[in-house]
Amino acid sequence: MRSSVFGNLDPQHAPPGFALANSKMLRVQLPEVLARQGSMVAFQGQMTFDYEGSGGMGKLFKKVMTGEGVPLMRVRGQGSLYLADNADDIFLFYLEDEGITVNGRNLLAFEPQLKWDINRVQGAGVAAGGLFNTTVTGTGWVAVTAHGTPITLDAGQAPTFADGQSAVCWSASLQVGVNRTFKASAMIGRGSGEAMQLAFQGQGFVLVQASEGPPVVSAS
Repeated sequence: MRSSVFGNLDPQHAPPGFALANSKMLRVQLPEVLARQGSMVAFQGQMTFDYEGSGGMGKLFKKVMTGEGVPLMRVRGQGSLYLADNADDIFLFYLEDEGITVNGRNLLAFEPQLKWDINRVQGAGVAAGGLFNTTVTGTGWVAVTAHGTPITLDAGQAPTFADGQSAVCWSASLQVGVNRTFKASAMIGRGSGEAMQLAFQGQGFVLVQASEGPPVVSAS
């Protein structure tokens, strides 16, 4: 796997297709790409935009049951397509017959030949919420976003834990479970509230953003 976060992706010799126009905008030059709906900010050339749906009945069922999954559009054409999401920073990964698991709201775009599916974190029931993530496998580009400057943790060096909303993406080869630290004292006084985290084991990386994501404003 190649990425700027590992320091092994040379833009001058990178496979064609995905490139950063700047730190917050992705430039895609491909005949076809799958991207988050609403992420197009500009394009030059001739392109068509189609709703992609859930990617099949199995994925539709998982999306309905879990709330996970990315609302995708399929873009076809010739020219330059520019994608962004809420001015978040963008990071590129080039998979080489391998996989990456991404928090659904951090997945911006990927090449159409890549396979994707929704997977449940071990030990987390449907009611847990936010513990279903999207795994992308194969060979090709994946673009993810991060709210705030992220750090990369090596799960092989030490037991690694992250807030479920702060974990942007991680190696699909990692074993992922739930670490529960809830105590009765958290219900009164100045209890922690960090009662549940994702726990990572194995050889691989975890990309963690410096935020739990933009605040969600409830409708009045």
